[in-house]
Amino acid sequence: MMNPLQDIEDAQTLAQAIVNTIHEPLIVLDDELRVLAASRAFYEIFKVDVEHTSGCLLYDLGDGQWNIPALRLLLETIIPEHTAMDGFEVDHDFPGLGRRTMLLNARKVLYDTSSSSTILLAFTDITARRAIEREKEELHLRTEELLVQKQVLLQEMQHRVANSLQIIASILMMKARAVTSEETRHHLRDAYQRVMSVAEVQSHLHAAGGIDRIEVGPYLSKLCASLADSMIGDGAAVGLKVVANDGRIASDKAVSIGLIVTELVINALKYAFPSAKADALVLVTFESNGDDWKLTVSDNGVGKTDKAPGGHGGGLGAVIVEALVKQLEARLEVVIASGMAVSIQRGDFVSLLPRATEEQGSPGRSPAEPASISER
Repeated sequence: MMNPLQDIEDAQTLAQAIVNTIHEPLIVLDDELRVLAASRAFYEIFKVDVEHTSGCLLYDLGDGQWNIPALRLLLETIIPEHTAMDGFEVDHDFPGLGRRTMLLNARKVLYDTSSSSTILLAFTDITARRAIEREKEELHLRTEELLVQKQVLLQEMQHRVANSLQIIASILMMKARAVTSEETRHHLRDAYQRVMSVAEVQSHLHAAGGIDRIEVGPYLSKLCASLADSMIGDGAAVGLKVVANDGRIASDKAVSIGLIVTELVINALKYAFPSAKADALVLVTFESNGDDWKLTVSDNGVGKTDKAPGGHGGGLGAVIVEALVKQLEARLEVVIASGMAVSIQRGDFVSLLPRATEEQGSPGRSPAEPASISER
């Protein structure tokens, strides 16, 4: 088989063809840093011709445009020691091109039959890439600034909302103390509890940093603690407990759930225990699995009363609960058996938590620890 490269001229022709085939600028330098060959892309991009390039010292090309301190460091210090360098970045103002960022790759080629050497130097223009990276960085910094501003505005809004709710609640309680009608006083106190349930969501979101999803257990525990403090007297032996798993729910839905719990707990405390009962208990349970959840407010009181078909108390509270259940795309179920249990369920969810009508030590209790709110 014949060797197609029979002499040095054939080898040089092939080498030049390979150099010209490369799309990126490439030059070949001798050990004195004079140009032995350059690719077509080098001539086109840097606006130089063969006559003023071949055989010239690299630093003299194009009126000294390659006399760059960083390039000198690469060729005269790094390459002699390491024989190769990848990704050496040079930022320079090139005549006719403007400011450019070039990525340099260099290789020192040593020969077995000669003491001389050559250097292959390739250039990649990464100006556009670096500009995009700077834009991304600036955008990232701007986004962080906007997020900080948003957080400041959110905190200010939360502060104002909290103040407004406190003012409204105070006005309602002042009116409740001032009116002579017992029925009006009850309505004002009910309105006060509804405002406080919304305030509890707001304060819980503020404590959680305004996140979109909040833990239902701690939220319902605080809400029921507030209801117990305002509605269960020191001499009344009524327990109010919350049992919930570690589920989370969207903050907008938490408002609706809080209002439902407020209405159902108020009604249970008002009507479930017309006379004293030693083990009187109102139990709030919540379980969730993904987007499916079940909320139950149950008591071991007298069950259904004549005041409200289908539930304790009736009236405005029942209307509010039904409207909120519809808004949550859930369904409502009332069970009467040695007390009353009102369940609101979204999706296919089978509850394992106990009701207040069940014996407290019975099997089937949720593995989650119940959060005891008040036992009096």
